[in-house]
Amino acid sequence: MTALHVTVSELAKVENLDLGFSEWLSVEQSRVDIFADATDDHQWIHVDESRAASGPFGRTIAHGYLTLALLPRMIGQLLTVTDQVRGTNYGVDRIRFTNPVPVGSSVRLAAQVLSARVREDGGVQYRVAVRIDIRGVERPAMVGESIYLAYSE
Repeated sequence: MTALHVTVSELAKVENLDLGFSEWLSVEQSRVDIFADATDDHQWIHVDESRAASGPFGRTIAHGYLTLALLPRMIGQLLTVTDQVRGTNYGVDRIRFTNPVPVGSSVRLAAQVLSARVREDGGVQYRVAVRIDIRGVERPAMVGESIYLAYSE
């Protein structure tokens, strides 16, 4: 896996570009617990291993929003904007959590830059189709689109 390296001006011209896959990332209970503490979301399905063992998934699962929060880390493995001096997560569209992520499983990102456009403020807004896969599971954990802004000097 090698990240695509582009400048902001090159990024502005990108359309329907497959970025491939990130590395697999293990989702451990410690990560889920830290996320629960950070968000005050301590629902038992995420943090109570004993209770979750007899729950619908047989073990704890990651928060859907934790799965979403892993996007910047994983997309950074796929795309580097070499002259970017400021980047912003602009938003998300059509995000759906289609399958739970069991603690102890591994996930990776599949991504495609769908479109890009130059904004009036000189930045480039680009839209990325995202899919979070779970190792060994056919149905993805999450699908949707993420929107980013990139600025050069």
